[in-house]
Amino acid sequence: MTASPDARLAVLIDADNAQPSRSDALMAEIATFGVATVKRIYGDWTTSQLTGWKSAANKHAIQPMQQFAYTKGKNSTDSALIIDAMDLLYSDRLDGFVLVSSDSDFTRLASRLRESGKTVYGVGERKTPEAFRAACDRFIYTDVLGVESAEAEADAEADPTVPTEVVADGQSNRSTPRQSSKQLRGDSALVQLLRGAVASASDDDGWANLGAVGTTAAKQSPDFDSRNWGYAKLIDLVTTIGLFEVRRPPKGSSGGAVEIRQLKKGS
Repeated sequence: MTASPDARLAVLIDADNAQPSRSDALMAEIATFGVATVKRIYGDWTTSQLTGWKSAANKHAIQPMQQFAYTKGKNSTDSALIIDAMDLLYSDRLDGFVLVSSDSDFTRLASRLRESGKTVYGVGERKTPEAFRAACDRFIYTDVLGVESAEAEADAEADPTVPTEVVADGQSNRSTPRQSSKQLRGDSALVQLLRGAVASASDDDGWANLGAVGTTAAKQSPDFDSRNWGYAKLIDLVTTIGLFEVRRPPKGSSGGAVEIRQLKKGS
């Protein structure tokens, strides 16, 4: 799955299960997938719980979709979002969908959209059930959004004159802390995933294109993202973990790609 800058996307946000403080980083992330042709956010706007989303929605031209909670304990917002998603699907004018929620109720919706050939991106918190994450082509955790800014912030810590960005909820934009080589190697699931991806994408000499490795890993695990371990770029994660040999194109060359292969035992 490759993101296209021209892909037409429908961004559907479950306001009850999304954070307005991440709206800037969210929209910046979506822009890397394609063009947000449709932007809608669902909830009961007569309640005070969605106050934070009102300014965020206005800033990013996200259309608020009113849905009253007709019965206590029943989430009619989910139903409204699902109905709209299917209407948009049948319009056949979109290339993909971005579902912003941590709710497992959207698992079947994500599967159905993919069955129709649409690319589905999920965005939610770490508590998002595995079934929903797996139903998406790619799933991004909200706490890694803006991790590039967090890295810049870390680099600027030695210089107190560089201000720390503060988001709408009054908290710093610092995201997932960067893990050490020892911590990365201790993550057996990560090590197994990377080794498997390298093996699948490698040539006869064991070298694999780094981009192909990332794509393969994401296909096997939709929530794979180097930012989950505090690294904005996959190359930084792979280099730090220390289990792979890295071959970069010569300096000044206009072509070529970064390649990696597993280190031989004893290396």
